[in-house]
Amino acid sequence: MEKISYKLPTFEGPLDLLLHLISKNKLNIYDISISELLNQYMEHLDLMKENNMDVASEFLDMASRLVEIKSYELLPKYEEGEKLKEELQGQLLEYQECRKAAKKLGEIVSFDNYCRNQIKMKCDTKYKRSHDPSILVAAYMAAVGRGKKNLPPSDEAFSVIVRRKIVSVSSRIIGVMRILWGGKPVRYSTLFDDSESKSQMVATFLAVLELIKGKRVRVEGDGEEAQIQMLQRR
Repeated sequence: MEKISYKLPTFEGPLDLLLHLISKNKLNIYDISISELLNQYMEHLDLMKENNMDVASEFLDMASRLVEIKSYELLPKYEEGEKLKEELQGQLLEYQECRKAAKKLGEIVSFDNYCRNQIKMKCDTKYKRSHDPSILVAAYMAAVGRGKKNLPPSDEAFSVIVRRKIVSVSSRIIGVMRILWGGKPVRYSTLFDDSESKSQMVATFLAVLELIKGKRVRVEGDGEEAQIQMLQRR
């Protein structure tokens, strides 16, 4: 079913009506009195109903939007209401500029024919809207954060894996055998004197266990007095 819409004699939509009310009541578009604007707006909707005119949903949506902003203004802290009010103000200003442009085009353009000579248009790259500095800082930090996600990890991220020297048990078995090669017993603790890390100490301990298991060395004594000696093969 085709949707039937009603065009008011004067207003194209809710923004058009709001601009009319702002102009009629001499309100400041940069500091709108939402309470006064809402009262005027609701009076107009009531007038439409009295004349048996169907109120389009977009007009009702705007009414609920104005009521929401007014309700926020009744609260002690109404930062959310200020944001909604600024958003409405921006839409009104943009609509006002579009209406001015449409009026100018209407004076020079005919639906039957319109032509003009080709002209070079210089693009205006200057951004004319203003924003709170905190919003710009937050947007910048968010953009910087997204950029960092695409960068490769730093060397420090792999330092625990790459820079730590891996010590094999086999290499420590050879080192222990060199110390004991003369056949004389030596203090067990001297095997760890050249250890530069915990990994090297653990590898040395495991190397001694492997040599004991293979009956290549013997450890005697306890604590600091413990001694280790290479066993002679028969």
